[in-house]
Amino acid sequence: MSAAPPLKDAYELVVIGAGPAGLAAAALAATLGIDTVLFDEQPGPGGQIYRAISETPLRERRVLGEDYWHGSALVEPFRTSGAQYVPGASVWSVSRAREIGVSVGGAARLLQARHVILATGALERPCPIPGWTLPGVMTVGAAQILLKSSALAASGEVVLAGSGPLLWLLAAQYVRAGVAISAFLDTTPRGNLQAALPHLPAFLASAYFRKGLRLVREVKRRVRIVRNVAALAARGEGRLEAIVYRAADGVERQLAAEILLLHQGVVPNVNLANAIGCAHVWDERQLAFKPAVDEWGMSSIDGVAIAGDGAGISGAEAAEHRGRLAALDAAERLGRIDRVRRDRDAAPHRTSLRRAERGRAFLDALYRPAKAFRIPHDDVVVCRCEEVTARQVRESVELGCTGPNQMKAFLRCGMGPCQGRLCGLTVTELIAEARGVAPGEVGYYRLRPPIKPITLEELAGLPKTAAAVAAVER
Repeated sequence: MSAAPPLKDAYELVVIGAGPAGLAAAALAATLGIDTVLFDEQPGPGGQIYRAISETPLRERRVLGEDYWHGSALVEPFRTSGAQYVPGASVWSVSRAREIGVSVGGAARLLQARHVILATGALERPCPIPGWTLPGVMTVGAAQILLKSSALAASGEVVLAGSGPLLWLLAAQYVRAGVAISAFLDTTPRGNLQAALPHLPAFLASAYFRKGLRLVREVKRRVRIVRNVAALAARGEGRLEAIVYRAADGVERQLAAEILLLHQGVVPNVNLANAIGCAHVWDERQLAFKPAVDEWGMSSIDGVAIAGDGAGISGAEAAEHRGRLAALDAAERLGRIDRVRRDRDAAPHRTSLRRAERGRAFLDALYRPAKAFRIPHDDVVVCRCEEVTARQVRESVELGCTGPNQMKAFLRCGMGPCQGRLCGLTVTELIAEARGVAPGEVGYYRLRPPIKPITLEELAGLPKTAAAVAAVER
């Protein structure tokens, strides 16, 4: 694996993101002779799913589970592929002409790509409940990052709340790590199972079923599970002290807590694809926007493909195969292979992809988050960056605001440091509900670069000519 910068002015292929899709795509592309660079915001490859796979201090394999350690099987082929690897790289802009703006080590650069594969992965769905901004309230994903990268786990009175496979996975990992979980508050709606039943045969034949059954049994043996939680709030003065919840019997209960870990599933990370101008569609099954792509991951923008969960949530194994399909298509478009070879080499990956996606529809239906945890009550903060409440969003609709972009002029929602990552879907669904229309009609934030923070010093220091670039590198 190549060292960090200096970077070249141009590459045939730029891959953004070093999760399963990015690693698989870059490795295959490089072995086909494509001049490939992979930009990774993290200090080491793995993405969110296999974070810190090469340097995690948590060496007891059973804690994170064998699915996590599968990441090593992706990193090694990438290391030997010949692709250039640039860690600590923040890609803050990609133009329609595939000019890449990237910051590495405090210095910004512009470079050109003939083809781009976005492998930006997923984000956790916003979970706006009363008190979710209190210290002590975190997402399950954040807790898992600490566990993988630093071998740190929550202590004291720990409560997990929400719905989705990742919630069960972290609970199992915490149990193996010796963490005492006070309670697991399951917000999965009671009626979801009925809606998921038509997809049950495929699910029973999938790897999801076997792995999921083991996780649930493992957690239930050690943790108190409260089912059908319909309302949830965090309380405390200055920090989290208690959780108030209401379950199926309608009785409100209070539970002492020092740490609350929330989760309501994951959604595609669309910010970079959105800023480039790729067309997006509302996915009613997964209740999120996703890029419109073809069977190879090609977006509506020429030369820009999207692979992995950034193009729709399918899981780590599916992301690998989608990354390889995108790489094969890139190789054909760049003239390294012909279409016949592309299609022939793609066949086994398509078979593996279908197998990996089997059972996904059941999970999407079963863990479809309840409306109460997507569209909050009036006093709940929606946009944490600008401290905007749900009431303010609804009031702006009454004043004539029709969508998230117009709302920026009213409330600055989506204009803070997170660029809408923590409020985008909530704002869309709030506006849709207030207007009585579908979320797809309301739309999402129209994002503009830079999509990641970059200093004025970095922008001012951008080399203006090829000669200036050479001078900077000397």
